[in-house]
Amino acid sequence: MSEISDKLRKEAKENDDIRDALMSTPEDVERWDNIVYGHIDRNIQVLDVYRPRQAEDEDLPVIISVHGGGWVYGDKERYQYYCMSLAQRGFAVVNFTYRLAPEHKFPAPLEDMNLVCKWVMKRARRYHFDTERIFAVGDSAGAHLLGLYAGICTNPAYAAQYDFEVPENFSLTAIALNCGVYSIDRETAGESTLELMKDFLPEQGTDEELKKINVLDTITDVYTPVFCMTSVNDFQKVQAPALVERLTENQVPFVYRVFGDKVNKLGHVFHCDIKTVDAAQCNDAECDFFREFCF
Repeated sequence: MSEISDKLRKEAKENDDIRDALMSTPEDVERWDNIVYGHIDRNIQVLDVYRPRQAEDEDLPVIISVHGGGWVYGDKERYQYYCMSLAQRGFAVVNFTYRLAPEHKFPAPLEDMNLVCKWVMKRARRYHFDTERIFAVGDSAGAHLLGLYAGICTNPAYAAQYDFEVPENFSLTAIALNCGVYSIDRETAGESTLELMKDFLPEQGTDEELKKINVLDTITDVYTPVFCMTSVNDFQKVQAPALVERLTENQVPFVYRVFGDKVNKLGHVFHCDIKTVDAAQCNDAECDFFREFCF
């Protein structure tokens, strides 16, 4: 493991511990934990399902959450409170852990995401999922992975580069990409990002590999509708305009929001700190965007 990956894991854990201190499961959320969705590593390939209690047996639109963490950090435990807050807004939420670099190289996270989508389709009746209304959220590296998976779902030429197939009858109705990374250019990317690519990619970040993981190149005119969000003090905020430009070129429906201002300098993935008003406003806006596709 590189020094940057080790540092990221330690610092992110410290920050997440502070953010989630004293948090607990809301009384109005029902949860099912540690469900195995894969067969490669039954300790890692696990997920939780959250639903609003008052929904009972009603089929609900689904949100699949793809956690962030620089491709080397994170799991469903770190996203449980954020995901349960989405469930409180009227959705069934699937919160999963995927295999991380450097122990597991790309495309392991995409393979895991695909297994989760298969699981959702197979277990729809058990958990009362409305499989006609499947949404997804991802932030930071999770937004990058979700952006690529949306490309796999909508771009056959790009999908042909992978050994797995999207589940039959599965489609993403709309997605939210939050503070994401969408293109990694060797000349403009920061040194830390390029170091992470050495851990993440099998050939340590060749030009061919960087092209393959460029979300912008996967976008066509049938790409999934997008809510794209960043913030004024997000260190990845330069990524969002390029995504918006490509969506515009292909006439893909989207909403673009930059949260915060010169006084309220919101940072990277601020929306995960659900104790704040700013997070609530952002997450409300994204769920409202999803609801536009529910009728």
